[in-house]
Amino acid sequence: MAKTKLILPIIVISQFCCTSLWFAGNGVMSDLIEAFNLNSAALGHLTSAVQFGFIVGTLIFALLTIADRFSPSKVFLISALCGALFNLGTIIETNSFTSLIFLRFMVGFFLAGIYPVGMKIAADYYDKGLGKSLSFLVGALVIGTAFPHLIKEFSTELSWKSVLIFTSSIASLGGLLLVLLVPNGPYRKRSQKLDFTALFKVFKNNNFRSAAFGYFGHMWELYTFWAFVPVILTSYSKIHPETQFNVPFLSFLIIGLGGVSCVFGGYISQIKGIKNTAFTALLLSGICCVISPIIFYINSSHVIVVFLMFWGLVVIADSPLFSTMVAQNAEAEIKGTALTIVNCIGFSITIFSIQLINLLIGHWTPKYVFTILTIGPLFGLIALYKNRKLS
Repeated sequence: MAKTKLILPIIVISQFCCTSLWFAGNGVMSDLIEAFNLNSAALGHLTSAVQFGFIVGTLIFALLTIADRFSPSKVFLISALCGALFNLGTIIETNSFTSLIFLRFMVGFFLAGIYPVGMKIAADYYDKGLGKSLSFLVGALVIGTAFPHLIKEFSTELSWKSVLIFTSSIASLGGLLLVLLVPNGPYRKRSQKLDFTALFKVFKNNNFRSAAFGYFGHMWELYTFWAFVPVILTSYSKIHPETQFNVPFLSFLIIGLGGVSCVFGGYISQIKGIKNTAFTALLLSGICCVISPIIFYINSSHVIVVFLMFWGLVVIADSPLFSTMVAQNAEAEIKGTALTIVNCIGFSITIFSIQLINLLIGHWTPKYVFTILTIGPLFGLIALYKNRKLS
């Protein structure tokens, strides 16, 4: 067992290692398209397969109250090992589009035992200052999500398979690290029985509903923005042929910087309040959605990169704050289930958002497509504004 002050860093490192599985396919998407003769729509479908797997996984985990009935660290380990195995399966040369969809689905399924369970473990250790703790945890998720793009950038001398092998390896390591050094937390209250109604009970609380609805609006925008960052950069290059972007590195930078904003957001929330900080971040990201068409008309690579970096900062800064409000307004015995079901619904929303943008981008000019993302922040802002008691 690690010393108490080392618990959060260990959870953060483990979360980073394991969530690198999330966008591992996106980091080598161009290679997968070439190696398996896929069409350009594969980006949206394979990304959605992970999201759909996560949705099914979180729904099953929530229905069975797994994170509340069993040791969260052991659930985390088993999920990490299984997710790593299915991620590794992508390198099999006989894969088809169908098998790739299945493999990415299963990676998403077992991420349900990593991301929300990691937050549950943090909530079991930190009562006061939970917002700051979760900001580090979500920051690790962000950098882990962006990490495959960076591996791709620095593995040009190696085959694309090395990216998948590496992400599977560190995910396994992350699971082992957590189970060996992080036992059950002092604030954990174990649920003694299977309760199929737990995921409905939580929504009876008005404060919980407001926090959850804010999170749902945030999720409409977040993963779709992340998934299409390379597309935005590539589309800009086609409109301005004189511009040449290093797409893998910039994708890592734009997404990964959000990890920094999560941490800063956690500290700011201790001064300005969790709700106010989340509201401000959501408002700023919504503004980015609205003005996104303008950047395609500006013939300056510096302007679009700075704009996307700013968008990458604000689009995720509110995520740990919403999770904190969700955790603080759920009963201790079903806190893990509450976090899991909110994740389930939130990621269900990302399926619709990603597929909608994937469809529209084939029929509209990319300049205007991303304004559709404004719907999410607007919905979330209304949910937060209406509940004056939420803090």
